[in-house]
Amino acid sequence: MAGLTASALPRFATAQEVRWSSGSEKPHFVPPPGATDCHFHTYDKSYPVMKGATLLPEDALPEDYRALQRRIGTTRGVIIQPSTYGTDNRLQIASRRALGPENFRVVAVVPEDVSDTDLQGLDEQGVRGVRFNLGFPGALTVDSLKSLAPRLANLGWHCQINMRPKQIEDNADLLASLPGGLVFDHLAQIPQPAGLESAPYKIIRGLLDRGKTWVKLSGPYVSSKQGAPDYADAGAVAAAYVKAAPERMVWGSDWPHPSEKERKPDDAHLLDLFAVWAGGEAVFKRVLVDNPAELYGFPKVVP
Repeated sequence: MAGLTASALPRFATAQEVRWSSGSEKPHFVPPPGATDCHFHTYDKSYPVMKGATLLPEDALPEDYRALQRRIGTTRGVIIQPSTYGTDNRLQIASRRALGPENFRVVAVVPEDVSDTDLQGLDEQGVRGVRFNLGFPGALTVDSLKSLAPRLANLGWHCQINMRPKQIEDNADLLASLPGGLVFDHLAQIPQPAGLESAPYKIIRGLLDRGKTWVKLSGPYVSSKQGAPDYADAGAVAAAYVKAAPERMVWGSDWPHPSEKERKPDDAHLLDLFAVWAGGEAVFKRVLVDNPAELYGFPKVVP
């Protein structure tokens, strides 16, 4: 894989078009059995939205996501509670049931004062973490991490964090002090063009080196200044993360790409980009299959 650029790869097979995704071709790099998309959302206008929600996408339903799976070749997934629904996790949990509980997990959002009984109930529904989506209005704040992180760690869950770069800088000491696992969305939104020289990148690298932090190789468009189709500046950050801690990277599509309102990315191309960042077949498999099994509790794939 090394030395290739995803935009130069030929495509040999076609697939159906998928809602909220550009293109229709399959990825060049074929995912192995058990490949896991660790970051996607579902939306359904029949569910109430949180007051003040700023992201209000059109419906993106489990059957739409199934079409994406058929196109890109993943078999497992992690459904992430979006800011749209606040602490009402019913849609994502229902989506897990519709898609198949054995192959899907959920990352929820809960109120800061959630009871132990409610947390246990969510655990039984396949929840394995709580999202702190701190760049958007919501029920949880930076201070919520202090009270919830120990409780989530006791459950074997993680804190999934979506922070703006300045928030990472302002809260570096807090992040380093938290118990349990931390998972950063979207390459931790490392700012460009500073990239690998930026303070947020150095903070995240320090957390990675401590051994309890994971990064999602997802949403390169969130921070890229160079933009589509290859997001080369964000890709350099992704490749550096993979080199530093391949055992604590996971990949996610971010379908249906709620932040991208003008033109949706090509999900097959995003997977090919990740394959190039991974740099080799062993890491490609590790990030897509083995790491998600560890982080989210999927059964190991038997060769």
